[in-house]
Amino acid sequence: MGSFKAEMSRKTFVKMMGLVSAGSAFALAGCGSKRASDASGSGDSGIADTITFAQGADPRGLDPAYVDDGESAKIIENIYENLVTYDDDSCDVKPKLATDYNISDDGLTYTFNLQQGVKFHDGTDFNAEAVKKSIERQLEGTGRTDDMTYASFTFGTASEGNGVKSVETDGDYTVKITLAAASAPFIKNLAMVLAAPIACPTVFEKDPTGLMENPVGTGPYKFVSWDKGQNVKLVANDDYWDKDNAPKTKNIVFKFIAENASRVTALNNGEADIIDGLDDSVVDTITSAGNQLFTADGMNINYMAFNCTDSSVCKDQKVRKALAQAVNVDELVSSLYGDYASVANSVMPTWMAPYDSDIQQTPYDPDTAKATLASLGVTSLKCITYSNVRPYNTKGGQVLAEAIQGYFDKVGVKLDITAYDWTTYKTKTTTDPWDVCFYGWTGDNGDPDNFMNLLADPTPTMNIAQFNNADYKALIAQGVATSDEDQRNDIYKQCEQMVADQQPWLLISHSKNLAGYNPKVSGFVIHPTGVVRLWNATKQQ
Repeated sequence: MGSFKAEMSRKTFVKMMGLVSAGSAFALAGCGSKRASDASGSGDSGIADTITFAQGADPRGLDPAYVDDGESAKIIENIYENLVTYDDDSCDVKPKLATDYNISDDGLTYTFNLQQGVKFHDGTDFNAEAVKKSIERQLEGTGRTDDMTYASFTFGTASEGNGVKSVETDGDYTVKITLAAASAPFIKNLAMVLAAPIACPTVFEKDPTGLMENPVGTGPYKFVSWDKGQNVKLVANDDYWDKDNAPKTKNIVFKFIAENASRVTALNNGEADIIDGLDDSVVDTITSAGNQLFTADGMNINYMAFNCTDSSVCKDQKVRKALAQAVNVDELVSSLYGDYASVANSVMPTWMAPYDSDIQQTPYDPDTAKATLASLGVTSLKCITYSNVRPYNTKGGQVLAEAIQGYFDKVGVKLDITAYDWTTYKTKTTTDPWDVCFYGWTGDNGDPDNFMNLLADPTPTMNIAQFNNADYKALIAQGVATSDEDQRNDIYKQCEQMVADQQPWLLISHSKNLAGYNPKVSGFVIHPTGVVRLWNATKQQ
């Protein structure tokens, strides 16, 4: 397997993922309950006018420039659009707000010809100037702020020689983006749901954070309201420019239900039509009620991060290694996730990982761990974690932390755990002291750089461990600049080996994407990147 062509593996795999077009339309069991949308059908069409999607938490915000979480991304995907987008069932890129694009032979200049006649939801014209402003507000020196956590990841940092150097317009409908250095993953970055979507300049020029709670894009759905802790409501964009993908359902409701079991109850009671963030314990409950289960191998990683800064005892690689030795990862994954996750032997999912099977993660060795930690004087650690479930961790961060706590107890280390809701937790990781924390990642674009670059990113909300290794950063820069796939794979194998050796993370698992849905619902897409596309979704009355 170490010599397989990674791109072929990626393409083969993603064709098996993501697209849901549920053909069955049998009735739900227990039909005495009121179902979502039943009370507000659309005349004689037989199609309900509302679909409700239940997820585990509120979005952090609805401006793609300022958020970096999956709960936000699911909603943003249905409001905004990008110059280019992914196919429904893969990370292959195709034009969207651009009619076509060209990449110069040296890989530095990207020229996009734009769709004409498109308007933002507030009536503002979409044109080359809007694209320029939307990108430039996230570039170093022209608007980027520290809380634009995805900006450097998507657009790079030109002063460091690795990002967007300039954005120029050529008339009203042509945009040229010039890079400081060639970047193989850049075109895929422009299709990502965070940072890359084109936002309405009339809003963010008036108020830089105005889109966070009142998003304005060009997409198939328009924002209606956000009732914090309850729901976000969207309505079909009747003037949507892409008539082939005009929204088929009038109203979309994203409902927030923190507890896994409560989301299942909502599905089975008809209060929700689609739910995600599931684990194996609820599968039988969903299917026995007459609902259906969507499952596909996920493009994600679930991990424990070690604080690599000088503020923590985990700055010492010997401590990190010993703590990793203390955890029986195989046993942990089997006991927590059953058949719905696999042990992570790589930062990347194995279907896309250009790594050698010879690269081994730290083996379980509690006796050596105990002796080493005792000799280093490590007897206690501070842990912070999240309380709710995540796409890469369907048991929730607190459950996972408590399982790790048990392993640490056996080697003489007390783990002090503090858990927060997800939105609060994202802030606490950068403001509060901690030695270990729990985090994860759902891939944005199917490119290995999208995973491996996390540990080279300068922002602490992306590189949560704050791992800072010059040799690793040099490898990442080399990988980004290399277009030959075999050469790129060799570079990322070296990155994998360095992560295994330096241990900034304890790799835990890759989860399957699980969703439950009412069999009357069809046409929705759960993309390999974890977002949901609802504009072609319908629900039979």
